Amino acid sequence: AHDAEAVVSLNAALEMKKVGKAEKALKLFQHAFALSPKHADILNHYGEFLEDTKKDVVKADQLYTLALTNYPDHSGALSNRQRTASIVENLDREMLRKIDEKRDTLLSIPDNNAALCRAKKEAYFQHIYHTVAIEGNTMTLQQTRSILET
Repeated sequence: AHDAEAVVSLNAALEMKKVGKAEKALKLFQHAFALSPKHADILNHYGEFLEDTKKDVVKADQLYTLALTNYPDHSGALSNRQRTASIVENLDREMLRKIDEKRDTLLSIPDNNAALCRAKKEAYFQHIYHTVAIEGNTMTLQQTRSILET
């Protein structure tokens, strides 16, 4: 029953996409996905929609991969995944390069730098504050800081 309703939503989404109603199509794709999260055609078309209209290649690639996990022979998902895999890999590589650059910048700051020492101390206070808050403590950050400094 869910699959039938999901396919109806998918077809409606494809029709909305065709006539240029992207927001309506998005809601219908999301509904179809919620009803049948392993349906290869839904995953594939939803990925194509996200890639074409939202320019979200990473999420699209994830949906193609999910479709292939459930149906390894799905030709549409296979060709889409082959196309997006290298794009996503390049995006990942660029993101990791930026992270490495920021790590290197942070490591270049001397350990005795006053601003770094203040930032570490503040991070410590916030860590303690959030840790005890999870356990049900109702103290404010300022109260926690005051206790730790005395």
